[in-house]
Amino acid sequence: MSLDPTKHADWEIAREAEQSMKKIDQLAQEMGLLPDEVLPYGHYMAKIDAPAVLKRQAARPNGKYVNVTAITPTPLGEGKSTTTIGLVQGLGRRQQNVSAAIRQPSGGPTMGVKGSAAGGGLSQCIPLTPYSLGFTGDLNAVCNAHNLAMVALTSRMQHERNYDDEKLEKLSGMKRLNIDPTSVRMGWVMDFCCQALRNVIIGIEGDGRSNDGFMMRSRFDIAVASEVMSILSVCTDLKDMRQRMGKIVMAYDKHGRPVTTADLEVDGAMTAWMVEAIKPSLIQTIEGQPVFVHAGPFANIALGQSSVIADKVGLKLSDYHVTESGFGSDIGFEKFWNLKCHYSGLTPDASVLVATVRALKSHGGAPVPVAGRPLPEEYRTENVGLVEAGCVNLLHHINIIRKAGIAPVVCINAFHADTKEEIATVRRMCEQAGARVALSTHWEHGGAGALELADAVMDACNDKNEFKPLYDWNKPIEERIADIAMQVYGADGVDFAPKAKKIMAEIQQRDDANTLGICMAKTQYSLSDNPMLKGAPKGWRLYVRDMMLYGGAGLVVPVAGDIMLMPGTGSRPAFRRVDVDTETGQVTGVF
Repeated sequence: MSLDPTKHADWEIAREAEQSMKKIDQLAQEMGLLPDEVLPYGHYMAKIDAPAVLKRQAARPNGKYVNVTAITPTPLGEGKSTTTIGLVQGLGRRQQNVSAAIRQPSGGPTMGVKGSAAGGGLSQCIPLTPYSLGFTGDLNAVCNAHNLAMVALTSRMQHERNYDDEKLEKLSGMKRLNIDPTSVRMGWVMDFCCQALRNVIIGIEGDGRSNDGFMMRSRFDIAVASEVMSILSVCTDLKDMRQRMGKIVMAYDKHGRPVTTADLEVDGAMTAWMVEAIKPSLIQTIEGQPVFVHAGPFANIALGQSSVIADKVGLKLSDYHVTESGFGSDIGFEKFWNLKCHYSGLTPDASVLVATVRALKSHGGAPVPVAGRPLPEEYRTENVGLVEAGCVNLLHHINIIRKAGIAPVVCINAFHADTKEEIATVRRMCEQAGARVALSTHWEHGGAGALELADAVMDACNDKNEFKPLYDWNKPIEERIADIAMQVYGADGVDFAPKAKKIMAEIQQRDDANTLGICMAKTQYSLSDNPMLKGAPKGWRLYVRDMMLYGGAGLVVPVAGDIMLMPGTGSRPAFRRVDVDTETGQVTGVF
């Protein structure tokens, strides 16, 4: 690469790298895929026939399984995707057969603050623009499948209101479901951040018409929070997906009984929208290693994992497979540990914990940085005291990973403004805690800057781990939530709002209660449920204000604090920088 990441934007670096990237058939052949297993989307992207690969490679032992997570981030992010790509590039330079699995970017952050999650600097995946803007259509399929279920529900409610039992059955062959409009549990989804749609009224009659729908309160969530996305993340094949799709609880009837997608006879059509989406997509790093992209981001309000299917394929084709979890280890890694690994049956060999001097300064007392604004002085000048004070957050995350039975590798994701003394402080604190630590300059130097990290990860993969779940799934839901709050977040206990208690009691009465995992929705900016509490807060209790059931995905979703399932768009959104060269058709400004 001839471009300097300290002087050029990510999209400019990606554009240069794309001039020499491998065509998809070459990339697939090099990783051991057969032509019939590769379904090209143009010259540089493809879908993969996962069942065919897994059947052919069934006898091959799995490669080493590495998870990438992070400390509690600032609003600017701490570079997990960049580190994931950098680690893959570093392992490639060590002549290892390696792949990655990352999550498809959501249009919300791509057009908002954080960007497309393609990595950054000299550790990116390409082609950047199609990856960031729609890609191979999975998120569109999730939106369509989810919203089709809402179409089925709301139209059914209208027809049941307009017709008596006899006419309803004569016209449609439907039995009355007696859906309670005050007990509808699903809303609509879209793949942008739009605070104006968090709470809406639908079905408003126009021009005196009475057939404009069933009028009621509703809402929009961001697409990656959809239960359909969770099903895509955890399902093992199309048959499993089809069964899960029919178990989605959309509402309750007037006797308190669940109304599912199967009751509405929409589950088959929903699965039809997902037939192509269940196939993992394949692209590459700017240094030519394979990267699977499957399922969505947002571990603060959803699973936040790349898919089980993508990981299984990667492990059969690679000696090292690196998968990423969203946000900090308290939410992303915790869900990888206790949910994804439970559903997949896979166990990790190592976990990388990404830390930045910038985030440690924030946890040490520096003003929280704001995206789009200049960094405060504390981040632009050396301040060892702030870094040392902030390491309390890093040490807490090290202990979270150790609770899973894994020895973490701390990656100091270096920024060019970090000083030697600040980096030395982080290294010393990690070593005193008995954790492996590696400095990595992959953002600035690509794979060549990640060799120390690659060596540390290979060494960690030789450890004898004692991977174990945090909680027994046979325990009551309330106790499992308390286990997460107290043992992972460091809370003194849990308090439940009356609404959450009522829903939790209903869920606990289900015959399948002990098959439902706990998928917390909580702020990513603090170990607590209050984003303003930095470091490792003490003397607080987790407040669960709401509870959701994802019957198809097999999840209970406690909603803690003020976390929203539909994020908002700020005053300095990324879309203001995105444009198109009308002569060449090239998109500029995506990062």
